[in-house]
Amino acid sequence: MDSDEHKRVLDPERDTAALKALTHPLRIQLLGLLRQHGPATASELAARTGESSASTSYHLRVLAKYAFIAEAEHRDGRERRWRALHTLTSWSNESMEATEAGRAFVGLARRRQIEHLERSLARYEADLAAGRLGQEWVEPSGITDLMPRLTAASLTELFDTVAGKLEELTARDADDPRAEHVVFVAAGLPLAAPEYAAHEHAAPEHADREPEDREPEDHEAEDRHPRDPAPADPDPADPDPADRETAGRDAEDRAVTAHDAEDLNP
Repeated sequence: MDSDEHKRVLDPERDTAALKALTHPLRIQLLGLLRQHGPATASELAARTGESSASTSYHLRVLAKYAFIAEAEHRDGRERRWRALHTLTSWSNESMEATEAGRAFVGLARRRQIEHLERSLARYEADLAAGRLGQEWVEPSGITDLMPRLTAASLTELFDTVAGKLEELTARDADDPRAEHVVFVAAGLPLAAPEYAAHEHAAPEHADREPEDREPEDHEAEDRHPRDPAPADPDPADPDPADRETAGRDAEDRAVTAHDAEDLNP
């Protein structure tokens, strides 16, 4: 485990037990809540999650066992307060792909991110309708669905560029009273050409013939707003922390812990 005060980096070979601990959805949620909202007791977290304090207390101790959280300074000495040790969780996709446990964890983490996006969309729409967000957020908000042709190196560069710019803008707006928490989910998923499997074992026919017209992709067929081209197949109180957990990433980690969703920014 190579970590610092900001980031917890998981290694599938050395952190097998820690990976298993994070596959529990309530633990991901608890970690995300601590990362987003700061230190809390088991009772306070139970009220936020709808779980019993006995349940949250047990799962907090598991997270502490694997060094995701630690005891914080107590306000009154009557009940333990817990704090997150890092703001995000990260890993190398290549290393995770090499083990069954790693592949299972990454798959779960990514699906939690999609669930987080769905909840965040619902929360955004409710906040806008209720007037909790100003109209200045309407135009820049949205979800984009693009399919550029890129090499693996270019996709890596794209993620690095976005991460660098996001860090710059976050620092710039840190003390701006107009700033709000923004759920920012980035995905880069290469897809093999549909014809690949069919042509791999068959000799091409009519090689000199122009390819037939194809039906447009779903994302091409829809007429969308340029700032919001693709509707998402996405706690009104807060986005699920579990998604923050995968919300973290570095140059090697292509899965995202922004707010380990509230965790995955578990």
